[in-house]
Amino acid sequence: MPVDYDLVVIGSSAAGIYAAVSAANLNARVALVEQGCAASSPIDGQVLTKVGQTLRQLCQAAPLGLGDTAALPSTEAAWTHARQWSAAVTAAIAETHAPAVLASLGIEVIAGCGEFHRKPMLGFMVNGRSLRSRAYLLAIEPLPVMVKSQPQGHEISAPPALAEIDGLALVGYLDASSVLQKIPALEALHRLVIIGADAIGVELAQNLVRLGRSVTLIVATAHVLPHEDAEAAFLIQALLEAEGVEVLTETTVTQVRQIDGKKWVQAGNRAIDADEIILTATTPFDQATLNLAAANVEASSVGIGVNEKLQTTNACVYACRGSSAGDRMPHLALADARIAVKNALFLPIAKINDAHVPHIVSTAPALARVGQTEAAAIQRFGKDVVILRQPFKTLIKAQIQGETIGFCKLIVHRNGTLLGAHIVGSQADELIGTIALAIQQKLNVEAIADLVLPSSSLAEIIHQTAAEWHHLRLQQNTRLRDFLEGFFNWRRSMN
Repeated sequence: MPVDYDLVVIGSSAAGIYAAVSAANLNARVALVEQGCAASSPIDGQVLTKVGQTLRQLCQAAPLGLGDTAALPSTEAAWTHARQWSAAVTAAIAETHAPAVLASLGIEVIAGCGEFHRKPMLGFMVNGRSLRSRAYLLAIEPLPVMVKSQPQGHEISAPPALAEIDGLALVGYLDASSVLQKIPALEALHRLVIIGADAIGVELAQNLVRLGRSVTLIVATAHVLPHEDAEAAFLIQALLEAEGVEVLTETTVTQVRQIDGKKWVQAGNRAIDADEIILTATTPFDQATLNLAAANVEASSVGIGVNEKLQTTNACVYACRGSSAGDRMPHLALADARIAVKNALFLPIAKINDAHVPHIVSTAPALARVGQTEAAAIQRFGKDVVILRQPFKTLIKAQIQGETIGFCKLIVHRNGTLLGAHIVGSQADELIGTIALAIQQKLNVEAIADLVLPSSSLAEIIHQTAAEWHHLRLQQNTRLRDFLEGFFNWRRSMN
């Protein structure tokens, strides 16, 4: 039986729109079902980070005679401006993906929500209309999607179960991804409790404490950012504590109660009062509304399972990963969309490869990682792993800017293969792209060491770190060192 579309994209998330546009550019017939999704992006988090950094810079400038502390904007004014700024940026981006713009590209945008149906043949029913297609792509950002055989280097955990915290649903809490929009004013919120060890919680804790709030960050693990390199994570945690964030590690929240207008959080053996509770876990999308069983798509409470081609248990239904694990990674969803479109429209042979997908934590300084962590590399290759490390304080620009905290670490196989990298420092999210490209193109560490970068830029840290490879190799090669010493002794004697 003929079908109406080459691809039906379900969810107007950033990845969904990208997939629809990519397929339309290939002259495929595409339908985009909004499914209650907005074209979202981590704008709120980025705006809050920028506001927090600016306030800190203004405070640091005052003692230098470059400004007056009394003239600094109040935190309330900064919060209001951040809300307006975020709304303006969101509106500007939304214009580029408006239904009229997408329609001009040949994409049929369908408002509303729908579900799969089995008879008379597989289709997606929306607004009483059946959309029949050769392939379907689920691109709903809060929909949990798990890769059955996750490639090493980019593990994603399942979202925590809210039901385990007694009284939380009754007392109420805020979703970390929407804090900026759901809190109209900071005036009444002086003490905040954030539950979660992932990137969103860490970023929010730093931003809120810079806005003058008292923040307690509760994590169940030994340190924040448990999936990141331990050295990098401990440095970020130390910076948070230095700025005034109270970090409670290896602490489990067992219950929440409302007493005399205050929210009380039982964290381990401590009772903490709070004006508001913020949870870093994103509220998962209700899978039941999709009627996945009608499409023979298996799903569980953890999420929808996909293979490395992003196919569900129904080979005609694909799914992109989103941000349900507590990390803002829209670029990972976009990378998935590229793979899914190729496989959905042509032969399904493309596979995901997270080895060169960067992972960013937008703190100040930022943390950026690509490839394997040091622990994962050592577990796999043992003594064949070489660690190259260089601090930011060796850079001229870092000294001038006063951004000397941080380091660059390269994880290298002894044959020169780049296995991974970690950067903690100013503009780390920009610098990691060079190393991600090197890993993607399978360049060895010597290619990075030979790269000439401006000494007036922070990118020089990459060259300096890679250059340690030659020095380390020489130090470990006693025979070569003896030969060079003898050679130069002989040459001096000839003069």
